[in-house]
Amino acid sequence: MTQTLLNFFYRYFLFIKNKNIILKGKLKVKNKPIIHVLDGSSLIIGNNVTLNSKNKKYHVNMFAPIKIYVDRIGAIIKIGENTRIHGSCLHAYKAIEIGNNCLIAANCQIIDASGHDTYLDHPSKRINSKGVVKSVKIGNNCWIGTSTIILPGTILGNNCIIAAGSIVSGVFKENSLIAGNPAKFIKLVK
Repeated sequence: MTQTLLNFFYRYFLFIKNKNIILKGKLKVKNKPIIHVLDGSSLIIGNNVTLNSKNKKYHVNMFAPIKIYVDRIGAIIKIGENTRIHGSCLHAYKAIEIGNNCLIAANCQIIDASGHDTYLDHPSKRINSKGVVKSVKIGNNCWIGTSTIILPGTILGNNCIIAAGSIVSGVFKENSLIAGNPAKFIKLVK
């Protein structure tokens, strides 16, 4: 079976047949992604979005396919039109919104929850806790470099560029170049 036919089946069975997923136009799927959208939650994908899990012809190594988890009742992930996501993970307990014309390079992690509370006095309670949950918003025309981690509560204005390997937390105004661990504002870009 050709790769084109396989990609058609991935798109059909993983997205079109899922009542919790809204496609607002054309969707290009390259190789099989991992998709989990809990009943009562939503994944909204804009027109002309590319979800690429195919290592061949991609300029850096992808460690895993795209993984999209909408993991709590009422949670939502929105991906804007003309956005391309390569071999990265989006995991929402509440909300992740990605604008139009964004480029998310391979091996990025975008999460809106810490996953577990600290419970320093009772570490055994961590496994059953939910942690801090804060929505993530990525503006239009943003470029997220490879292996970036975007933490809960992060807000990126339009046209932000995140350097590869950054760990991003906080609010950044539009046209910001952001880099580091922890990521900091470097300069305005034009």
